[in-house]
Amino acid sequence: PADGHSYTEQGASVWIPDSDAVWVSAQIIQDYKPGHKELLLQLCDRNVRSYVDTLDSSSDLPPLGNPDILEGENDLTALSFLHEPAVLHNLRVRFLDYSSIYTYCGIVLVAINPYEQLPIYGEEVIDAYSGQDMNDMEPHIFSVAENAYRTMGREERNQSIIISGESGSGKTVSAKFTMRFFAVVGGSAQQTSVEEKVLASNPIMESIGNAKTTRNDNSSRFGKYIEIGFGRKGDIIRANMRTYLLEKSRVVFQASAERNYHIFYQLCASRDLPEMRGLKLGENAPEHFRYTNQGGEMQIPGTDDMSDLELTRNSLTVLGVQPVQQMELFRILSAVLHLGNVNIEASGRSSDRSYVNADDRSLAIFSKLLGVEGSQMAHWLCHRRLTVGGEKLVKPMNGQQAVEARDALAKHIYGQLFTWTVHRLNSALRSQRGETRSFIGVLDIYGFETFECNSFEQFCINYANEKLQQQFNRHVFHLEQEEYVREELPWSRIEFSDNQECINLIEGQMGMFDLLDEECRMPKGSDENWARKLYDQHLSSKPHPHFRKPRLSNSAFIVLHFADTVQYECEGFLDKNRDTVFEELINILKASQFRIRVWYNPISQQFLGLRSGLGFSVFSSCFAFQFRQSLQMLMDTLNSTTPHYVRCIKPNDLKEPFIFDPKRTVQQLRACGVLETIRISAAGYPSRWTYEEFFSRYRVLLRGRQSPDNARGSCTHILPELIPDPDQYCFGKTKVFFRSGQVAFLERLRAEKLRVAAVIIQSHVRGWLCRIRYTRIQWAVVTLQRYSRGMLARRLARTLRYTKAALVIQKTYRMVSVRQLFLMIRQLLAERAVLLLQARVRGWMERRSYRRVRTTVVFMQCCVRRKAARKQLLKLKTEARSVEKYRQLNKGMEVKLMQLQIRADQQVIKSFHLNHIIILYVLWFSVDITLTYSGAKKNCVNQAVSQAVAAFQTELDEERRKYQGLLREFTRLEQRYDNLKEMPFLNEALKRTYCLVCCAPSDIRVDVACSLPPGLPAKVLFLCVRHADVSGDQARAQSLCAAAVTAMKTALKKYTKDVEMSALWLKNAWLLHDLLLKHSHKQVHYVPPLTADLTPVTRSLSDLCIQAYQQMLSITGTHLHSITVQALLESETIPGLSAGKLAVSRKRSGSDPRPMGGDAPTMASVLRELGALHAALTHQAVPQTLLEQAFHQLINMMCACALNSVLLRKDLCCWSRGLQIGYNVSLLEEWIRNRNLQAGGAVAPMEPLIQAAKLLQVGKKSDGDARAIVETCTALSSQQIVKILTLYTPHSDLDEKVSVNFIRTIQVLSIIIIKNNQEMFPVSF
Repeated sequence: PADGHSYTEQGASVWIPDSDAVWVSAQIIQDYKPGHKELLLQLCDRNVRSYVDTLDSSSDLPPLGNPDILEGENDLTALSFLHEPAVLHNLRVRFLDYSSIYTYCGIVLVAINPYEQLPIYGEEVIDAYSGQDMNDMEPHIFSVAENAYRTMGREERNQSIIISGESGSGKTVSAKFTMRFFAVVGGSAQQTSVEEKVLASNPIMESIGNAKTTRNDNSSRFGKYIEIGFGRKGDIIRANMRTYLLEKSRVVFQASAERNYHIFYQLCASRDLPEMRGLKLGENAPEHFRYTNQGGEMQIPGTDDMSDLELTRNSLTVLGVQPVQQMELFRILSAVLHLGNVNIEASGRSSDRSYVNADDRSLAIFSKLLGVEGSQMAHWLCHRRLTVGGEKLVKPMNGQQAVEARDALAKHIYGQLFTWTVHRLNSALRSQRGETRSFIGVLDIYGFETFECNSFEQFCINYANEKLQQQFNRHVFHLEQEEYVREELPWSRIEFSDNQECINLIEGQMGMFDLLDEECRMPKGSDENWARKLYDQHLSSKPHPHFRKPRLSNSAFIVLHFADTVQYECEGFLDKNRDTVFEELINILKASQFRIRVWYNPISQQFLGLRSGLGFSVFSSCFAFQFRQSLQMLMDTLNSTTPHYVRCIKPNDLKEPFIFDPKRTVQQLRACGVLETIRISAAGYPSRWTYEEFFSRYRVLLRGRQSPDNARGSCTHILPELIPDPDQYCFGKTKVFFRSGQVAFLERLRAEKLRVAAVIIQSHVRGWLCRIRYTRIQWAVVTLQRYSRGMLARRLARTLRYTKAALVIQKTYRMVSVRQLFLMIRQLLAERAVLLLQARVRGWMERRSYRRVRTTVVFMQCCVRRKAARKQLLKLKTEARSVEKYRQLNKGMEVKLMQLQIRADQQVIKSFHLNHIIILYVLWFSVDITLTYSGAKKNCVNQAVSQAVAAFQTELDEERRKYQGLLREFTRLEQRYDNLKEMPFLNEALKRTYCLVCCAPSDIRVDVACSLPPGLPAKVLFLCVRHADVSGDQARAQSLCAAAVTAMKTALKKYTKDVEMSALWLKNAWLLHDLLLKHSHKQVHYVPPLTADLTPVTRSLSDLCIQAYQQMLSITGTHLHSITVQALLESETIPGLSAGKLAVSRKRSGSDPRPMGGDAPTMASVLRELGALHAALTHQAVPQTLLEQAFHQLINMMCACALNSVLLRKDLCCWSRGLQIGYNVSLLEEWIRNRNLQAGGAVAPMEPLIQAAKLLQVGKKSDGDARAIVETCTALSSQQIVKILTLYTPHSDLDEKVSVNFIRTIQVLSIIIIKNNQEMFPVSF
């Protein structure tokens, strides 16, 4: 059966035609048997319908539907049933349900315009696609660009990316992102000038070459082909731009709801800027100008023309266009607007003349802006010069002819300006950095157009699209199948629609272009005559199948293009093809008092020719002829490169986001041959090598010794071992052919083989080097030993000789010494007695003198001490009498003494009275008893009084001691202050400390700096600042702080790659900032504050802390960014778990993207990097909050990068990989918790990655599983969950893909969320 039908039983899903949805899904409710004339179907709305469509055979059955498991496939060639409804449905599901705008169609990428900005083009996405295979990643424009880049480096052949589609389908945006990808991957770590200029050319060309049409708000009204040249290392060397068919008629006319070129509206929006006031653009522009108000659309929703002009000016500056030259361009553009407002009035009896008022304001402004004579311009706008019989005559023109001359001049000026700008861009995009090895061309040309009124521009645009479609057909269908037949491959030919007949109608002999050029050469040629010639040639004499005549018009014709049937109006074809401008007007412009560079553009002059055959002098060129030549050059360039195709689809005509019109979509799919492309891509072999090339490239995979002479035999022998499936390759006569993805598989095998070989070679070379080194060391050691032994022997002999000589000398010396001693002793014995007497006498005299002096000294000391004691006593008495505080302190004690005295007196009186009473009472007792008793009583009373007095005296003595202690402390502090003022050497010491702290940071060694106690430089510096402030030298304190800040900045710049030094200066900057802040006027309360104003220094230190903090995170973040994906996602920490080996994530080095040698990063590498940072911060005693914040930032970056890769790579979305990822993340989480870093939020960023790993492991079949996923994966958005489920790949035969019905229970219509791995958390100091 056709289209892969294998059964038509009850329950099977089929597609039936529909007038609204084109195709609708239905289900067979009754088995079909051969011979039945109808087929009972149940539609989606439960309605039963009978399908009757001449069911004469099984081939007339409706197309079968694909299984649900294949819905949303990212490559249309993977569908089981390849037909139009299956392709349309799959594109609709991906676009509406998955929000995926890209889909592979064999070798073609289909891109559907979403009509809104999507966050899938950031640098993190470019980094994710860089270095990856197309089959490993989701469809994306970056994947096509990456494939072209890798193919260029591998095969050393030029590449082309051809972006085609209707107007408004998104071609310009796709080309812009393609160039952005090349600028990022083809540049260095920091963008060089060429990459920056390539990106800067886009805003300029959009402003002067794009405009709003009814179908597209940013429609390219010209075509461009940009060649980006690369060097041997894959970096961008130069770029060159070629342009085609600028729509100059838009400068003077715009249809309803359309605009002129963007640059005019940008200038009008910026008319209030000071530098723009001289352009006289008026107050209500652009409504004021005729060239900008015809369409009625002054503003595009969502755009800001003023900010767009600022972007254009910045881009011109990047490309080397100076502000003076920019103002020259703006002056010319403003002059064009004023030229359109020049009022031309008719005169004469029959209105056969015209004139311009001498006081016309627009003409005056135009003449002033361009520096031309206004009267001359007014005259030649209304007159032309004729040459008759060798004489030159001046003939006036009527009003309509003068208006046409004015508009022709405006178009000519704008065209010259456009050409000069392109030439200036190409000059800026050339570089002298090296020789270009190969290039990648990006073609962004106008899409197929059909409007209510189609003219010469649409005819040329659609002709160019016909040529591109032919090139596509020749490459994909014709040349491909011819090569299969030539190589004698088993191949069933696929028929396709060839548009060669339509192209012959336009450019063939006596075709439409030939007839147009012929009519332009006629003196009285007209559009009506050309139309009649078309009818006669292609309808009457030889009817052409692609040419028709409208029923109700004799000045129009219809062409059946590959994409649609278009009716063209003949009016204006001849004038636009002639592109005529009068010579006199051009000469006036060249005579301008300003030297305007646009008029002297050498490129523009190539297309200007003086032609006088019509009786008057004009500048003219046959536009159609030039356009055909430039288009043929483009086709030759494309045919000499390896093409990569991007087909842009316009989903609706309303320009509304994510609305899918099946009629418009299927029309474009049919026109561009997508279905035939799918079939040939699924059945064909897109990759092919000659046997010699294959043998040269993959000979490392061959076993044993192979000869290049027998390359075919070697290939035939080895391929079955490398690729077990024989359907994936085929042997031709001179080439071996491979299906899609097999070359990438062989490249992985080759890279692995070379890596293993490199390791073996390295091991042998290292062993050989070690053996040579050992031999050399052994020879050196033996030589050293030999020389050492000789030296030791000579030293021993010399020692023995010296020893013998020393013994002789010692013997002689001892003899002489003993003899001299003997003579000396004998002489001394005689003198000893005399000396002994003298010593005794002198000793007695000295002792007597000493006693006298001692007595005198003691007496003098007593006198001096007595006098000093008296003075001190008088001083103390005076101080005691004069100090009020002392009196206040002793006042309480005096009161207590008085009370004690009174109490003592009372006790004495009381005792006296008691004694008298007792005496009178005991008179009759004996005197001894009376005396004894009275004495005992008095003793008791006196004893009590004595005890009380003693207690009060003790308290008084204690208070006196406290007061004396305070006096002593005060005296000690005064003495210490005096001592400090008497230390003159302190200034010199501070100077030395100043030099050490402020000059040494950038010169100190790393090991010495790290061995210092944490914060020592900051503390020493603060002491210096404190001393300078106390000494009253505020300027010195401020200069000291400023010098310290400068020195720390210098140290940070010197150690931009050293984490330990960055942490050291972060600690010191933070500590110095904290000390200065604590001792400021606003903070300190217990010590004298700093008098110097150090507020600017504290702000500088705060900025310096942030700089050191960010530098430290940047160093570690850079190291982690290059290994995060491989360590967290690809490393097999649990050995043997993964079903297959992942392609190692890599960056390129030269043409081969695979690394040769070296171990892949693991979790141990990540933990080492984090441990190094943690050790550096802990050694410097950095505050815990800052430590936690730093690791929160790094963990967020790592997890975001890893999650982005999971969302973009389907090889990571499987059960075993989810288990590996979960285990790796648990190791990271355990490391964080062991170091108590979880309090700062370092664990929170890991939650989305943990949940993504769990999502890959849980069940994904029932509704309960869906509810569990939604409840569990709270840190993942619904779009991210849907994306992971869409990319899920079965791990084994027991596993299966996630069904579309399960995904639909979870998903929400939204876009894919790419997590920002560059998010910076705020930190303050």
